[in-house]
Amino acid sequence: MNKVYLIGNLTRDPELSTTTSGVSVCRLSIAVSRRFANADGGRDTDFFNVSAWRATAENCAKYLKKGSKIAVVGSIQTRNYEKSDGTKGFAVDIVADEVEFLSTRNDGSTESGVTTSSGAPVSDLQPVDDDSLPF
Repeated sequence: MNKVYLIGNLTRDPELSTTTSGVSVCRLSIAVSRRFANADGGRDTDFFNVSAWRATAENCAKYLKKGSKIAVVGSIQTRNYEKSDGTKGFAVDIVADEVEFLSTRNDGSTESGVTTSSGAPVSDLQPVDDDSLPF
């Protein structure tokens, strides 16, 4: 079984392109922090190239930008290639089956960019007393 789950932040804006047969592909790069601290007390970060296809690709290009937090479910693909200097290279890529948007697009209207379904900034919400709830 080849299945990977990653949660991270985009390191650059998505790049949408179309294959010669008309299929949309979106290339993403995400930074994923490791679970445990290193010897210096910091957390190392791994960087992954992700490819999303078809409607998923179009949605990624439309709604994501550098810094967006996403969850990716997909598979790992490895490939060998020849570099411009003639040496051989090796790459690990993630092919996304699913991409979940964990942060909303920041339109600059609120500090966090998070809004309610009505479009109101989350920061404008008022707390509700639990005793006043009907359940």
